[in-house]
Amino acid sequence: MTELRREVDVAELPTVTFGPRSLMWWGTLGFMTIEGWTTAILVVSYFYLRQNFDAWPPLRTPNPSLLIPTINLLIMLVSLVPARLAADAGKRLDLAGVKRWLAVTSIVSIPIVALRWWELWALNTRWDSNAYGSAAWMIVGFHTSLLLLDVADTLGLTLFYNIREMPAKAFSDTADNSFYWYFTVGIWIPIYLIVYVGPRIV
Repeated sequence: MTELRREVDVAELPTVTFGPRSLMWWGTLGFMTIEGWTTAILVVSYFYLRQNFDAWPPLRTPNPSLLIPTINLLIMLVSLVPARLAADAGKRLDLAGVKRWLAVTSIVSIPIVALRWWELWALNTRWDSNAYGSAAWMIVGFHTSLLLLDVADTLGLTLFYNIREMPAKAFSDTADNSFYWYFTVGIWIPIYLIVYVGPRIV
């Protein structure tokens, strides 16, 4: 029996892909899904504990301060602009644009990490004071781990782009980095409203 062989010309297939056509994009989406569900579980736990108290925060525990968390939220929202411009430059394979906007994103992200330390203390309770303190610190602390991971990735990409010649596929990594940053900022908005604003209205 003669074995049939089919030859396929793959010369025209792209070497750099973005979005759902990229395997890395799906990996990033999976990572975001896991972290999103983890955050949801922490928030549900927060509200579950809330029903066991007449007052939330408990008596003699002040409400969280809003000044630093609000300032940091505004900086995070502003940071979406250079992140988007970096992703757009990556999709255009614009090396100069990627370098420029990754650098801007890195510069903007540094004060976000610094202010996060003060955001934790803006909760106005210790993590071991009561169930409220433990739940609030856990939610903000978990998001802090996501924030540190993404800022480190952004700083690393910025450094690599400026000290070595990056392969073309790195342009896709730049877009995926911005994709994850959208998630990091987006998921913080409900956390801010629940943990910092919520005790004033619930």
